[in-house]
Amino acid sequence: ASDCVFFVMISIFRFFRKIIATFSYIGALGARVICDNIPGLVNKQRQLCQKHPDIMQAIGEGAKEWIRECQHQFRHHRWNCSTLDRDHTVFGRAMLRSSRETAFVYAISYAGVVYALTRACSQGELKSCSCDPKKRGRSKDERGEFDWGGCSDHIDFGIKFAKDFVDAKEKRLKDARALMNLHNNRCGRMAVKRFMNLECKCHGVSGSCTLRTCWRAMSDFRKTGDFLRRKYNGAIQVTMNQDGSGFAVANQNFRKATKKDLVYFENSPDYCLMDKTAGSLGTAGRVCDKVSRGTDGCEVMCCGRGYDTTRVTRITKCECKFHWCCAVRCKECEETVDVHTCKAPKRAEWLDQT
Repeated sequence: ASDCVFFVMISIFRFFRKIIATFSYIGALGARVICDNIPGLVNKQRQLCQKHPDIMQAIGEGAKEWIRECQHQFRHHRWNCSTLDRDHTVFGRAMLRSSRETAFVYAISYAGVVYALTRACSQGELKSCSCDPKKRGRSKDERGEFDWGGCSDHIDFGIKFAKDFVDAKEKRLKDARALMNLHNNRCGRMAVKRFMNLECKCHGVSGSCTLRTCWRAMSDFRKTGDFLRRKYNGAIQVTMNQDGSGFAVANQNFRKATKKDLVYFENSPDYCLMDKTAGSLGTAGRVCDKVSRGTDGCEVMCCGRGYDTTRVTRITKCECKFHWCCAVRCKECEETVDVHTCKAPKRAEWLDQT
């Protein structure tokens, strides 16, 4: 089962990376040629790829966005969502472990697919969808009646296509890891829908709201990232139940997992040292905060190995003033700061982990 999990993971993430690089050439190569050369896709995924090359390109662009968001959310942690340029799995062997980091990556990547497709629909970039066709006529909320207008984001399309495409391989496997992945995928797509907003424009004399035109719009993706980061903090360790159809909580002292929780099977490594088998890059050379007691503090980040201090000179903007009309002008100032970076482990300690 672990080998199957490995190939499931690399096929999904290899796909994301490959289409970022290749779909800019789709006009020259053709959808069939490109889709046939993406390894690891099951028949349903390959068919969707060939039928909807414009959607594949949107997914590729979305991949860059959710990777950036993942790295933002974990920028102050030992595991910082680092990508490996020469590794087709994007995140390396860290994704082989059924850990809470893997749970987060599945959720944020799935959310990124839904977000990218929904946005592309609204921007008129896809042939098979546009604005939400259900948002027509009149409706009402707690403030009263309003007319649907503008372009409502068609999130139901984004969710449906993501389910058809991304879940296709997991649904074929039906093992424990596939069930975990499907669960966390659902958390990701529902997180995007959770932050849909009703935005309105008022009409009437002197801006009064006697009439309103409204539409549904996605929030900034950062809200989804923040939400899933909180879900990561509260992720629940589970085991498979006896009939293999669902999860049981691993520790009976904790509450049962709901559909809104991220779930994982295995404990995470500490990510302190470079460990190729665990997919850990280690924290040697990472910048840390000498005074912080949090995860970005030198004591935690450097795993007790200590840190080096380098004095550097930076150029910053200062004494900024507003000038009528309409510019802000700043001076350039030099400041000298101390930068603290984690020490490398002793050689013998490092060799034990490689």
